[in-house]
Amino acid sequence: MPIKQASASAISFRAKLFNIGAWTILRLPDSASRQLPSRGQVMVEGTLNGASFKTPLEPDGMLSHYCKVGPELLKAAGAKAGDTVSLTISVTKDWPEPEVPAEWQKALAASPKARALWQQTTPMARWEWIRWARSSSNTETSQRRIKVGISKLESGKRRPCCWNRNLSTEPEVSKGGVLLEPS
Repeated sequence: MPIKQASASAISFRAKLFNIGAWTILRLPDSASRQLPSRGQVMVEGTLNGASFKTPLEPDGMLSHYCKVGPELLKAAGAKAGDTVSLTISVTKDWPEPEVPAEWQKALAASPKARALWQQTTPMARWEWIRWARSSSNTETSQRRIKVGISKLESGKRRPCCWNRNLSTEPEVSKGGVLLEPS
């Protein structure tokens, strides 16, 4: 789909919405994704059919990006799966706080030292810890990663290391780190 650079910081393009399971997904055209500063997760703000939004773009495991489009944004944009929509996005360094899974909350509550460092890290770093732990579809592996993460935080590590940030970490819509095909 055609893409144009709206300005030095804004990227405008059209893309088709589709479903994977219960999620409505928007995959960026490769030409738009290549303009982003990272193949990993990137926080953007912009408009979808004129409706404002802010969301993380998740890597699709194929060197591009996608995002989940929630029901509120779909309604505001007057869009649904199957529609082609117009977007303008800009990268932002202003990361909102991630939704911290219950397992992380419990582990952090049990370790004052890890919790203290967690609270000192940036929201982006907290997003990375959560992504790293959930990057396995195996529940036991994810639970083990939370334990290892707590240990790393206790030893002063501010970010997880040694994992491929270019893979999708959403088990509901990906397999082996690659975004599934539309349903």
